[in-house]
Amino acid sequence: MPGDAGDVSQSDAPGSARGRRGRPRKRLGYGEGREALLRAAVRVVGRRGLRHLTYRAVAEEAGVTHGLVVHHFGSRDALIEESLAYAIRTSLSSSLLEPGTGRPDDFVAGLTDMVEEDADGQAYQYELLLEARRRPELLPQVKGLYEQYFGASRRELDRILPQGASAAFNRLVFAALDGLVLHQLTGIADRAETEAGLAELRRLLHGLGEGPCADRDPDARPPADRD
Repeated sequence: MPGDAGDVSQSDAPGSARGRRGRPRKRLGYGEGREALLRAAVRVVGRRGLRHLTYRAVAEEAGVTHGLVVHHFGSRDALIEESLAYAIRTSLSSSLLEPGTGRPDDFVAGLTDMVEEDADGQAYQYELLLEARRRPELLPQVKGLYEQYFGASRRELDRILPQGASAAFNRLVFAALDGLVLHQLTGIADRAETEAGLAELRRLLHGLGEGPCADRDPDARPPADRD
């Protein structure tokens, strides 16, 4: 927030052993400071909302000095942009959108576990999606990063479906998955209901995958102009 960058008290200086509240600060190892702060930023936003994302909130969550956050990011906008990239990058690595087997039963296996284990990371992404509606300057980054999700799901659907997946069908499947995640995350649905929805999706993919070309190489690419 405005003013945060210059609001570093002597007790919060980077070399200080204790923060404003007298609590001992952690000593981060070489190279781990930035990532620890990004993880903390994701947790702050996921639990309390974007309006609570301040240098001090991130520093307290990470257990480091306020000045260290200022040193690494310099502005709140930079912290938002980098934490968004971090959240989507780490979520994509564990989202299981692309197991690479071409088998519907493997598609997004473990999704319900991911929602439970990474609730803050998932909530963070929805917070930033809504923020991009209010702050259009964030939209290109949000859209660009979400293209990674679309790409991973489409590559796997290309392996599952004999004729490959159109962009529209891929977006439909991903939107269904996104909705299931949101419902479980917010408590609209429980774990069992999410699993039931995934089972229906996999049954659909099984049916669509039983076409005349279903025995093709699962790694083969469909024609580029199939859209």
